[in-house]
Amino acid sequence: MSPWPKRLFNGMIVIGVSVSLWFFWGILQSLNWPMGWLDRGYYFLQLPFTLYAVSICALIFLEQKNPAKTMSWLLVFLAFPFVGFFFYIFLGQSFHKKYRAKRKRLRSMDTQKRTAFIQKEILSRVDNPWNAQVFERRMGKLLLQNSDSPLYMRSATESFINGQSAFVKILESIRTAVDHVHLEYFIIRNDAIGNAIKDALIDCAKRGVRVRMIYDSVGSWRLTKGYVNALKQSGVEVKAFFPVAFPYFRRELNYRNHRKILVVDGRVGFLGGLNIGDEYLGKSKIFGYWRDTHLKIEGEAVYGLQSIFLMDWEFVTSEIIAGPEFFPKYEGDGVEHVQIVASGPDAEWDALLQAYHSLVSGANHHVYIATPYLVPEEGLMLALRTAALSGVDVRILIPEKPDHFFVYWATQGNIEDLLKAGISIYRYQKGFMHSKLILVDGECATVGTANFDIRSLEINFEANAFLYDEKTIVNLEEQFLKDLQDSKQIIYKQFLNRPFRRKFFEAVGRFVSPLQ
Repeated sequence: MSPWPKRLFNGMIVIGVSVSLWFFWGILQSLNWPMGWLDRGYYFLQLPFTLYAVSICALIFLEQKNPAKTMSWLLVFLAFPFVGFFFYIFLGQSFHKKYRAKRKRLRSMDTQKRTAFIQKEILSRVDNPWNAQVFERRMGKLLLQNSDSPLYMRSATESFINGQSAFVKILESIRTAVDHVHLEYFIIRNDAIGNAIKDALIDCAKRGVRVRMIYDSVGSWRLTKGYVNALKQSGVEVKAFFPVAFPYFRRELNYRNHRKILVVDGRVGFLGGLNIGDEYLGKSKIFGYWRDTHLKIEGEAVYGLQSIFLMDWEFVTSEIIAGPEFFPKYEGDGVEHVQIVASGPDAEWDALLQAYHSLVSGANHHVYIATPYLVPEEGLMLALRTAALSGVDVRILIPEKPDHFFVYWATQGNIEDLLKAGISIYRYQKGFMHSKLILVDGECATVGTANFDIRSLEINFEANAFLYDEKTIVNLEEQFLKDLQDSKQIIYKQFLNRPFRRKFFEAVGRFVSPLQ
């Protein structure tokens, strides 16, 4: 941590602890003071509460949170004096992580420069990358500007709607690797599919394939030491992303690596909503069938996934790896246009937030969205309402079942405003809806790891693929419309008559959501 934030943060902790000690010392001393109880209380509360209020306000405003987050935290401190300070230090403060994220951005820029010349040489051609439909030109230029994401024009994609079909291809690709396997996942579980992946990676390492793996320390908090040690002992290089203490109690911490990326030999890549765990195969007794969207990518777009992994690897290991072996020349016949976009707190722009906003606001005919969490910031909410009021057919598919209490109710709390604007919202009935998918006008689609919520679009490390191939988009739209047949539409007038209990939980969810 740099000196100034470190001193400021430490100073705030000292103030908070001192004020709390003053508070409890005052209680003990006041018992012996020759004054009334009201006078005693006023005496020992006046100074510490003033110091408390000043220190908390300074800490919050210096973090430069948006107004909604700032007001929500201030209300927490008002409702829970002193206790709120420690709650904020444990869950809300982010000086240290912000500094590390900034440092990651600087390292990522260096790595990007080292790999850019390789991609530039491979991708050099005389054709105009923006000689395409209007939507592709606008989105392509935006993503090039806000995330340095080139338009890869020689790629091929295959989409999967569940873990059964996706994991077959994933295991097949790992088992046929000849040079390297790179993977990073938010969640890796020590269960049947997790062990199948582990065994395949160990077999690769024994064959001389270089295997590197990154797992998020919070998302994968249940991953056992035995699992990790078995990989390491076989020669697999394993690293945790942003390790924290007590991950079970800190599952909602900021700056998590929510990416799900696999790259094999620089030729084949996978990206989407599937983590590694049996529930993603539909084996959860609670959720049952798991509906997701995952991509297999071949061709030049794999370079984008590779670049993201190499930047993350340098961050967690300080090891610089770059070379033409990671970006082999594509010999296939794929002609799909694809952009791979990374976003996170290490980036200069909120790339995916801007992209989602551009997708919605630029639609002329329809916008189809599938997301497990519908908690966008106000600008994106406004774009959705404006699109619907302008005559655009906006349909949103969300889960019927909750998997995270507060996020679920925050999602429910946004439904009424969207329905009022004419947006059609459906609850998926067949199982759990986990897809992260946006489809616009049959011209553009995005599939990846980012949910339609504040955490994904402003806080976590995410990665999405933007697709412009008509055939691919039509297939995704057809599947989306089939999913609506397994869903129940929310009727506005009926929704208005929901019980008070639901309205109360929605209010709690809306209040808590800005605290992310």
